[in-house]
Amino acid sequence: MTAYDAGTDADIDDRATVGYRHADDASATVLGDGARIRAGTIIYTDVQIGDDFTTGHRALVREETTIGDSVVVGTDTVIDGDTSIGSDVSLQTGVYVPRDTEIGDNVFIGPRAVLTNDPYPVRRDVGLVGPVVEDGVSIGANATLLPDVSVGRGSFVAAGAVVTRDVPPETLAVGTPAVHKQLPEELTPENALR
Repeated sequence: MTAYDAGTDADIDDRATVGYRHADDASATVLGDGARIRAGTIIYTDVQIGDDFTTGHRALVREETTIGDSVVVGTDTVIDGDTSIGSDVSLQTGVYVPRDTEIGDNVFIGPRAVLTNDPYPVRRDVGLVGPVVEDGVSIGANATLLPDVSVGRGSFVAAGAVVTRDVPPETLAVGTPAVHKQLPEELTPENALR
């Protein structure tokens, strides 16, 4: 059984599941206007999504997730729930977003980037804390963010970087483990959108 409310002009493929009920008392999924949900996508109940939302094929959005307007969730991307995602966000193919993650507005996360929330995966008594990705951040393909790190506003994380500590605003994080460098002039917020 599915439970959802969709805005106007929603295009939901017959082979997608919107409103997958994870609990008896779950509230309906809410999709804004202009949603485009492709085949194989599963969106759980207790999810709130704004206007102009688009998925690739086989995307997964778990419960207790809030997503803003104009968000793209690419093919094979997993959002594991209890997550907040702002507006104008692009999660490319194969991105993994764990529980307890915050993603701001105007964020790009490249293909196969992995965010993590478990500092000691075999320990049962450790709390999960996902990363915080602030507004205007770009994260390159195959980058990894470790639990409880913050990537500051307007920063860039290079492809393949492993972020083990907080990245200050308007900083370039590059390497394994990532080191911080001054953001090149062409990537500063005032020049990046020219």
